[in-house]
Amino acid sequence: MLKAMKYVLVSGGVISGIGKGVIASSLGMILKSCGVRVTSIKIDPYINIDAGTFSPYEHGEVFVLDDGGEVDLDLGNYERFLDITLHRDNNITTGKIYQHVINKERRGDYLGKTVQVVPHITDAIMDWVERVAKIPVDGDNQTPEVCIVELGGTIGDIEGMPFIEAFRQFFHFRIKREDYCLVHVSLVPQPQATGEQKTKPTQASVRELRGLGLSPDLIVCRSTLPIADPVKAKISLFCHVKPQQVFSIHDVSSLFRVPLLLHAQGVSKFLMEKLEINTSSSPFGSRMMMRWKDLSDRHDRLLKEVTIALVGKYTQLEDAYSSVIKSLQHSSLCVSHRLNLRCIEADHLEAAMMKENPSKYHDAWHQLVSANGVLVPGGFGKRGVEGKCLAANWARTNNKPFLGVCLGLQCAVIEYSRNVLGLEDAHSTEFNPKTKNPVVIDMPEHNTGQMGGTMRLGKRKTLFNTESSILRKLYGKQSFVEERHRHRYEVNPTIVSQLEGEGMKFVGRSEDGERMEIMELQGHPYYVGVQYHPEYLSRPMKPSAPYLGLLLASTGKLSTYVTRGFRLSPHLSYSEGNDEELDEEIAQLSIEKSDSVESTS
Repeated sequence: MLKAMKYVLVSGGVISGIGKGVIASSLGMILKSCGVRVTSIKIDPYINIDAGTFSPYEHGEVFVLDDGGEVDLDLGNYERFLDITLHRDNNITTGKIYQHVINKERRGDYLGKTVQVVPHITDAIMDWVERVAKIPVDGDNQTPEVCIVELGGTIGDIEGMPFIEAFRQFFHFRIKREDYCLVHVSLVPQPQATGEQKTKPTQASVRELRGLGLSPDLIVCRSTLPIADPVKAKISLFCHVKPQQVFSIHDVSSLFRVPLLLHAQGVSKFLMEKLEINTSSSPFGSRMMMRWKDLSDRHDRLLKEVTIALVGKYTQLEDAYSSVIKSLQHSSLCVSHRLNLRCIEADHLEAAMMKENPSKYHDAWHQLVSANGVLVPGGFGKRGVEGKCLAANWARTNNKPFLGVCLGLQCAVIEYSRNVLGLEDAHSTEFNPKTKNPVVIDMPEHNTGQMGGTMRLGKRKTLFNTESSILRKLYGKQSFVEERHRHRYEVNPTIVSQLEGEGMKFVGRSEDGERMEIMELQGHPYYVGVQYHPEYLSRPMKPSAPYLGLLLASTGKLSTYVTRGFRLSPHLSYSEGNDEELDEEIAQLSIEKSDSVESTS
């Protein structure tokens, strides 16, 4: 047991988006593999209360938690790497802090004092961090021992100044020196003109951080190629850290490699000594890290490829579909195929694009029809809806594996109603409020007068109503599943009997039976739609069942796995299992590797 809560603060310099979230997640995973209980907090300095009203192009995807919190996508990284369940308060924004302080001022909690950034805002930040750090996240109601805090943005941003000042006070006055570690992530560019790795941006970033009262204990240098020793020595000299406190994280084959790369440079030993954590476990002595290393190795030696067409609306920014893409990667790795993802703009499939830009139109259709499987993810707004319906129609009529998520399910229902039920003007009231055949309608509790937090959010229970469901088998033949939701519209219950009469079965429904949660099409290899977002609960070693089904069907393995009563192998699970079962799995893996080598030689 640790004597006091330990904190690891991860800050960033030079530019945003250099991987602070992955670094923070990796540090947490290394600590967890040593037997330490870890939690995470993400600080976003923007004034928004949460990420719920953001456009995906503005800040990437909106990640949804069990309690319905709409948060930054980095919390998805924390949950996936650490296999923990976070809460809405694990995401701190300037808006939340100021709202909290203003509410206290209105109640008279400050006894008539002048409310200022220092001390009231900074005290609120410190109190929030201390409170949230103690909330259990492992599902066993035990208090975490180390809290990884990521400060969004870059050092010097005006929005982040109150948080920097808060942590200066926190580290100097509230906790002891051995109870915190400051990790600074900085870019080391390498201009093509000279080919030389430049340290000046990192020097400037660290100098500004030190000027604000915080000194880094570790400097993590992000670069295209590994940082040379002379460059590390220069950063050490000018940034007032020892050479062994400068770490290099260069571009790698997959994110799975980042924890391994950090450990190879001694970060686990440094953290244990700096935070005075006494444990006999080492990262590579744990079952968790052994399996993570095996996962990384298998990713790098995959030979076969599977192509998935993602028909979306925000395909110009990969972060807009961050969890979706990672879910596909988890599942493709599970079926031993390298993922070839084709992101197709939905409106490029529409007839209007044929007139506007024939080249884009034909290219989009070529990308779609040559894929092994089709995924239509969620989204909001009318743009591209007809293209998504066309993609659903093509997958249905050509027996191509299909997965529709949230809006993807609704588009599949719209397309089926039009082309099978003969309801030509069938539509969603979201896109056509005057349609005579509203097959998708807004939910009664939807508040149309206010944006943010008004949707059906968070973890909800879905009950299976048949044992023959393919998705039920993929979920391990459970009678119900709990998945996270984020939607305002639902399939109209009055149209369900007509749809089911024509073979579109709603095999999973809400607890009250009113909401259609899971759809499967009879007579199709894999045509599935889900109202929830299964990607939020996908893990590298616990792939999401709907996505796994799509990849199994796209690689021609689904029928075989179902016949064998498919279940995840122990080496793909975080659970410890029993040693005999694990040894058997490792032996089987060795045979599969041997067979793979023989087949390629």
